[in-house]
Amino acid sequence: MAQTTLQVVRGETTVEVILNRPEVRNAINQTMVDELHEVCSELERDPRILILGGAGGTFASGADIAELRDRRAADALAGINTRLFVRIAELPMPVIAVLDGPALGGGAELAYAADFRIASPALRIGNPEVSLGIIAAAGANWRLRELVGEPLAKEILLAGRVLTADEALAARLVTEIHPPSELPGAARALADRILRGDPAALRATKRVFAAGRSEHPRIDLEEQAVLFDSPSKVALMTAFLDRKQS
Repeated sequence: MAQTTLQVVRGETTVEVILNRPEVRNAINQTMVDELHEVCSELERDPRILILGGAGGTFASGADIAELRDRRAADALAGINTRLFVRIAELPMPVIAVLDGPALGGGAELAYAADFRIASPALRIGNPEVSLGIIAAAGANWRLRELVGEPLAKEILLAGRVLTADEALAARLVTEIHPPSELPGAARALADRILRGDPAALRATKRVFAAGRSEHPRIDLEEQAVLFDSPSKVALMTAFLDRKQS
């Protein structure tokens, strides 16, 4: 379907998506949510790495306040952004968020749902929701603690701290910083490094990593059992042994 809020470039191993509402700093509205769900459906059917960025020197300034102001209790319980971000986090193959400029509120929560975050020096990332009379209910209140630890998460969520790129790197919230012009190439290079792994093993690792503590070690062993019987495992290990002997 035609996308009105996204630019999408499809490749054999990656899908690159640019949030494209630069006139409102890529604020996440209902149309963008719906179009990102369409991308998720595609990637669930045909797993590839998702590279997610923003147009105009902004990743995403947050949820669209004009829409958010008019939402009521039923909309909150529907989890409009929450369900999308969970779906993105659960995509079969890794997700790389490319963060140039502001990533605030819902934009930050979208970034937290990714497996990897790389940034430009212009990054500013945080969650100012309490200043607007709401909470960061689309993942920040639990993902951020896992990503940066409780003390820093509380500074961001309760005291409105917005991290610079260097601060985000020091907290390991982002793993690389590059000039804006080099970010697309850096994202593709990261995707290439990921793709050196076997696709089935990558997908299994994502599932196991996301599992709850009570599911281990059962889920680890079940996923490993499937991989142990795969032709790919035998071929890769045979090739490794052949190289070692040559």
